[in-house]
Amino acid sequence: MNTMSAWAIRKPLPSILLFIVLTIVGLFSFSHLPITHFPTIVTPTATVTVEQPGATPGELETEVTQPVENAIASLPAIKELASSIADGRSVTTVEFELGLVSPDRAMDDVRDAVARIRGDLPATIDEPVIERVEEEAQSVVTYAVASHALNMADLSWLVDDEIVRRIQGLPGVGRVERVGGANREIHVALDPDRLQALSLSVAGINEILDQTQIDRSGGRSVVAGQEQILTTAAAPRSVADLAAQRLALAGDASVQLSDVASISDTTVEARTGATYQGEEVVGFSIYRSQGASDVAVASAVADAVATMAAERPDIRFRLVDENVSYTAGNYHSALQTLGEGALLSIIVVFLFLRDWRATLVAATALPLSIIPTFFALDLMGFSLNILSLLAITLVTGILVDDAIVEIENVVRHRNMGKSAYQAALDASDEIGLAVIAISATIMAVFAPVGLMSGVVGLYFREFGLTVAVAVFFSLLVARLITPIMTAYVMTGQPPREVPQGWALRRYEAILRGTLRWKGLTVMLAAVLFVLSILSLSAVPTTFLPAEDTGRLILTVELPPGATLADTRLVTDEISARASRLDEVEGVFARTGASMGGEQDVRHAVVSIDLKHKTERQRSSFAIEAELAKAFASIPDARLRFLNDRGGRDLSFAVLGRGEAVQDAAAAILREMGSDPTFVAPASDSGAMRPELRMSVLSDKAAMLGVSAAAISSTLRISTVGDVDARLANFIDTSRQIPIRVTVDPAMRGDLPRLEVLMVPSSKGGKVPLLSVAELTFDETVASIDRFDRQRRIEIGADIAPGVTTGQGLQRVYQLESVKGLPAGVSIQATGDSDTEGDVFGSFAVAMGGGVMLVLIVLVLLFGSVLPPLTILASLPLSIGGVAAALLLSGSSLSLPVVIGILMLMGIVTKNAIMLVEFAVEREARGHGRVDAVVEACRERARPILMTTLAMIGGMVPSALGVGDGGEFRAPMAIAVIGGLLASTLLSLIVIPSLHLLVSSFGDAARQLFRVVLQSPAAER
Repeated sequence: MNTMSAWAIRKPLPSILLFIVLTIVGLFSFSHLPITHFPTIVTPTATVTVEQPGATPGELETEVTQPVENAIASLPAIKELASSIADGRSVTTVEFELGLVSPDRAMDDVRDAVARIRGDLPATIDEPVIERVEEEAQSVVTYAVASHALNMADLSWLVDDEIVRRIQGLPGVGRVERVGGANREIHVALDPDRLQALSLSVAGINEILDQTQIDRSGGRSVVAGQEQILTTAAAPRSVADLAAQRLALAGDASVQLSDVASISDTTVEARTGATYQGEEVVGFSIYRSQGASDVAVASAVADAVATMAAERPDIRFRLVDENVSYTAGNYHSALQTLGEGALLSIIVVFLFLRDWRATLVAATALPLSIIPTFFALDLMGFSLNILSLLAITLVTGILVDDAIVEIENVVRHRNMGKSAYQAALDASDEIGLAVIAISATIMAVFAPVGLMSGVVGLYFREFGLTVAVAVFFSLLVARLITPIMTAYVMTGQPPREVPQGWALRRYEAILRGTLRWKGLTVMLAAVLFVLSILSLSAVPTTFLPAEDTGRLILTVELPPGATLADTRLVTDEISARASRLDEVEGVFARTGASMGGEQDVRHAVVSIDLKHKTERQRSSFAIEAELAKAFASIPDARLRFLNDRGGRDLSFAVLGRGEAVQDAAAAILREMGSDPTFVAPASDSGAMRPELRMSVLSDKAAMLGVSAAAISSTLRISTVGDVDARLANFIDTSRQIPIRVTVDPAMRGDLPRLEVLMVPSSKGGKVPLLSVAELTFDETVASIDRFDRQRRIEIGADIAPGVTTGQGLQRVYQLESVKGLPAGVSIQATGDSDTEGDVFGSFAVAMGGGVMLVLIVLVLLFGSVLPPLTILASLPLSIGGVAAALLLSGSSLSLPVVIGILMLMGIVTKNAIMLVEFAVEREARGHGRVDAVVEACRERARPILMTTLAMIGGMVPSALGVGDGGEFRAPMAIAVIGGLLASTLLSLIVIPSLHLLVSSFGDAARQLFRVVLQSPAAER
């Protein structure tokens, strides 16, 4: 590769054609790459959902959740096993180790495990639903539908039957989920008094309807020479037909269904809902398929919605919630930042070289490096997301780096009086090793980072491989296209040689002084490194920097026992108060479910859409603080703002068994409440809710032949109806409308009437409920969370201003209630707090692996161990600049900063490579070691400053943090700029002294080695 440039100069056509092809395919790939917010993260995770209407969380835990957990726990390579249990619903989530189990294998293993214990689960449960989980599966857009012409049931059917069907077929759409609305249902509301008078039971009537309301084929026959299908038709064709259904009584008597019940064509009892600006609506959320573009899916859906709105003027569509505008804004801001960074880099080159031809050659390297990178991203299945775009924007200065080194060396050779052609040939061969080493070290750092394991590794993957690929193409440009252009484009008169300036003369004087005291220089650098590490440890940590996305997420939790109507009143009040702010564009509320998916009428999630940050004076954080004060006076509601990832600033779980978990969590919460570090600490501990308990009188029930199952079935059917799968159906053209049998809702709260409900006996008769059961008032837990087959109580809190999540978590570990946890009880970080630990753990692994690979690459290139050791010593010199930049800017040590430090590992070695390589080459030509080092510093100072300032210029727009996604890009750019400045200034002083020390050590070691080898030979 070192002679590749000479070949390219002599035969330029193949290289030119290669990059023409790469540019064309790169532009084509760029136009087809999906645009997403974060990289697509697909982990081998599955959920098992089991529903049993009417069952309490305590019953489900014992009868359903624990058997399911025990069956799954025997599977290999399980990373986490967690369960969430609420009223009538158990959800168990199992996550397998990434890379050890494929998502398909995970699904198959979980399905088989549940199938093995299916017979041990209660007969009254719905069939377990096993689904794959994709972590990035957040809705792209959510629309609300309203109409004055249609009722809620018809509007919901329109969404299910027409809107969902049309949108589901659009490219990139994974699934469409309806939000709120109501399903049509036939209600048979039984009169308890009439049932008692006629000795009828609720379960008996439900069974009669289930057995009689059917349309079913039942054989075939040949009539008049033709085969006929025999069909039994018994399903009612109208509500009147159903009301006329006769029920058998004792003897030959019978009554019509309408004599004991009121029949109505209505909707399912509401357990969820959706409102926009306080108005009830039916919403539908669109989720993209894996590998699709958020922006493309949102655009296709918007076109389809516009078409449907034109076809149905009686229907009003409204975009009420979306995640795509910020993604698109980040995409456009990143491209703008890329252009601005490239322009600044080129300006730096021109100011140094003062030659428009040389500047043109350097400018050409940027598009020829970036555009083919899009082709590689397409081949690897990547998307244009916040991390891959960050890589491209921040690598701008690096991409022109190799070209600058080549061009500057060509200019130096031209100033010797050579022709452009000859200067290009000589300079390319001379600088080849340094250029290859610079690019190879960067690729050596980022290629392994891109192959890191775990979820955090998936975040690093697209960034690391994008940088590595872009640098590889920049190396090809520097070795092929740049030499060609310098030979054939730079044909003008070489610039007049400028005498050495005062700055360079001053630098050389300082350099010679430090070389005389080289030991002291290196020692001071070591002390500075120690101070830098101490400073960096003082920088606060967090997982991701807070971003102004123009969207606030608020969770609502009411006390146990609250109804859906109570929750709706609270969300309407929230909507009214939020809408008073000028910055608020709309408020969309989903009632009946929590952010974590827990189905409960006392939960709600409110999405507050703000104007774009360029259209308002205040940040979303200031608006959030004002809204928090405005909502504080809403009674009997726990309100919490969440971050963009659906969690709180700080979260951790208390794990254990029995009452000890509850007591420990309560003690931790009390102590956190008195600590100003934590704002509004709260737990998701299942609060106790009121319960009506029917205690079976075993002796009487056995004597009367009544089973506990019959009592339970009677209560369930009387209050919520039978399991959905067992409901009879009413046929309306092509629709099947469920028929739900319950006691009249108006009479469910009348306890004396509930007590006289008839329960079937195994002896053939029926007995009233009060004869075999005693009704008492009690309370039960509203929900249960489990982790690793233990009870889990998650505690979350926001962090006071000026404190980061990392500092908050350290403060938690210092609480006396945490230090004194009882035996068998532990705490574990969750959410962002847990991921933050993974980030820094993975960072340490990536740092060690990167340094090792860089050392191997440099040893192979230089053919020696000592020069690479000198070069690697430049890495610590950048830490002080990183710490200073973060402390001065007030930035935290977060994921983008960690990525920036990894980037520094590759690029700060550039200066040392240029110095050491030149000094070694001059020393090989017979120059004295000190003179060779001084000459290397004198000749390489200008390209070192050029490349450093070009890289800084390329990162300045990112450091300013302007535009969408700027809060994410800025900390990384700030860290890299600080590290570059520090390492460049220190490298020009420290590396020469260290090179002399290491070289002297090498001479001594070689001399000792010769003596040791020659001594045995002399003795012989």
